[in-house]
Amino acid sequence: MTIAHTYKKDHINTDEIIPARYLNTDDEMELAGHCLEDLDKDFVKKVKEGDCIVAGEDFGCGSSREHAVWALRGAGVKTVIAKTFARIFYRNAINNGFYLIEMPETTEKINDGDELEIDFKTGLIKDKTSGVDISFNPLPDFALEIINDGGLLEHITKTTVD
Repeated sequence: MTIAHTYKKDHINTDEIIPARYLNTDDEMELAGHCLEDLDKDFVKKVKEGDCIVAGEDFGCGSSREHAVWALRGAGVKTVIAKTFARIFYRNAINNGFYLIEMPETTEKINDGDELEIDFKTGLIKDKTSGVDISFNPLPDFALEIINDGGLLEHITKTTVD
């Protein structure tokens, strides 16, 4: 079960995900302590391992930085569900083994605090709070393999060893 942290906002940029003043480290746990602090100062106090973020359009826009994915992952975020993603953030997420769900009606269908059950393979979100099932287009198998292997580097290492 995952809890939704819903932000009915478009264009949440990488500086809001992890402010540039903290980019002097690549330690996920250190970055996690500042995740979303300029958007929601209480986020790190309320997020739990396996929770998700729900947002509007163009999530992850702005500077290209893997730190944004690392901060989310370090904070325990399992996935981000957004109407759309900035393409470079989307690619950084997959390359770092972090699953994203693109779904046009996200903020209209999922409320803050909703309990969700997500099946990444079949593309189904069961909103246990509202009792609604929501379909999404799952990632293709090759992207899912990269994510399940822990990221692109781990995937390449695994496939060249096998």
